Amino acid sequence: MTSGFIGFQNEIYLGGLGGAVPELPMTAAGLELSAQERLDPVAFAYVAGSASAERTAAANRRAFERYRILPRMLRGTTGPGARNLSVEVLGTRLAAPVLTAPIGVLELLHAGGEVIAAEVTKELGIGTVLSTAASSTIEEVGAAAGAWWYQLYWPADDDLAKSFVQRAERAGATAIVVTVDTPALGWRPRDLEHAHLPFLHGKGIANYLSDPVFRAKLPSAPEESEEAMRMAILAWAGLFGNHGLRPADLAQLRAWTDLPIAVKGILHPDDARQVVDAGADAVVVSNHGGRQVDGSIAALDALPSVVAAIGDRAEVLFDSGVRTGSDVLVALALGARAVLYGRPWAYGLGLAGAAGVRHALRSLLADFDSVLGLSGCADTADVGRSLLSAAR
Repeated sequence: MTSGFIGFQNEIYLGGLGGAVPELPMTAAGLELSAQERLDPVAFAYVAGSASAERTAAANRRAFERYRILPRMLRGTTGPGARNLSVEVLGTRLAAPVLTAPIGVLELLHAGGEVIAAEVTKELGIGTVLSTAASSTIEEVGAAAGAWWYQLYWPADDDLAKSFVQRAERAGATAIVVTVDTPALGWRPRDLEHAHLPFLHGKGIANYLSDPVFRAKLPSAPEESEEAMRMAILAWAGLFGNHGLRPADLAQLRAWTDLPIAVKGILHPDDARQVVDAGADAVVVSNHGGRQVDGSIAALDALPSVVAAIGDRAEVLFDSGVRTGSDVLVALALGARAVLYGRPWAYGLGLAGAAGVRHALRSLLADFDSVLGLSGCADTADVGRSLLSAAR
């Protein structure tokens, strides 16, 4: 499959001939700054915030500075619009090795945010991963999406976990992504300063409120009264998170679904080996964008050892800190099959709805398309470790 994501650059320059300039910033940093200036402070804090002193989030970005791309010349590569960015990940064909990372509570930014993300990624031919903590239901997103996976926060109730997974499979998800680094929420000062946890306000729990197993646990339907909703929120609080999960639990998940299983939140090579031994089809190297453990190893620093640990036994994806097309290239060169891209498109959502998501994603994809070709690659399959040099 060929892709012309770099065409976005030409659109902008041609528009400039008529005096048009982009309405949104062209960089991830610019989108964040604009979001900080324009979005509700509580919403911005929820998306932008990380754990404690936010050292892990900063480390994720610094880790990319330890690598330099070593472009190759005179390779006879194809020109713009003819490069092959496509990749197959867990049996899902994507037009580029990018999926939107699962971000919860998008109603803080824009009504129907998860559905918007699904629609835009379908339009672009890339993937989206739906959070358990979504503001839109599994079924709503499934009806709108192209390639999509379901991210499972395994609750403290296996019947409910099974219901989530099987709803996702019926709704058309093509993989299950079990996030294992969040048995509880990290210490997040930005949210604490606002004394705001959105779930306690009934936000981000749409998949619970719409689930028959969850609703059966309640004395009355949440929509019947404010008191019923309060009881539903308390029930959610008692079920979110699961400190008891072990690799062996993946066998139970395998019994619930035939879909490929990815385990997200892995940093240690021994943990990667264990989950693959237990039946995982993929590992997502991630520290949750720095939102869980302050001072954690940068996700990119963990990537090479995880790739080496599991070899060709399972696919490896990368999450946490991706902001540019060069970042995508570096992650692929270190062994990732694809990347999950988070906060910048969420800022775009808050700033301009679907147009903002499209802008953020097209900017990343065009950047990647450009750097791929300028580094001497005609295909994502050409990207390898030889393209990288240690920074000095």
